[in-house]
Amino acid sequence: MRHPLYASLLPLALCLLPLASAHAATPPAPTAAAPGPAAGADAACPSLLQHTFPRLQDEKPQALCQYKGKVLLVVNTASYCGFTGQYKGLEALHARFKDQGLVVLGFPSNDFSQETGNNQQIAEFCENTFGVKFPMFAKSSVAGAQASPFYKQLAQISGQTPRWNFYKYVINRQGQVVGSYSSMTGPDDKALLKTLQRELAAP
Repeated sequence: MRHPLYASLLPLALCLLPLASAHAATPPAPTAAAPGPAAGADAACPSLLQHTFPRLQDEKPQALCQYKGKVLLVVNTASYCGFTGQYKGLEALHARFKDQGLVVLGFPSNDFSQETGNNQQIAEFCENTFGVKFPMFAKSSVAGAQASPFYKQLAQISGQTPRWNFYKYVINRQGQVVGSYSSMTGPDDKALLKTLQRELAAP
């Protein structure tokens, strides 16, 4: 069943809670903070990517190691937020740069009480409303004690935890966090684009 687009969204003002500045400080070097790979893990895969999530559409396990060597834009998403319209820009960004090695990864979360649907409803909403084609994963937690190990590692490395929906992390081809951006940073933000283009140009 398709969700209504914006008629049922919470008011934009509700979503615009006090947030960090549009661009987070440059994250510290990730080498000291990232835990080592698990026993039997792919040695060629960066430790940050040695996690598995169910795919949103069918909950089939997906290893993040399949994206090693790519530039990743990791985003926690929600269907009922004033920032939900960023889905359109994220899909455009993915389509524009995917042949250069960019992959946008979406992680729906109800941590901020704006993703109440189940995985099937979320998948239908994203596809039917915004034509989302970039990889998305089953609903999970991204902040606090219940955060997934992947998001805990992102926060540990970058020093930044998502404070709201559509927080963004950039991971380079070596599996290092090279930037983090608040929800107010849209997919067409100049600083974000500069970071992505720099990393896509790197070997």
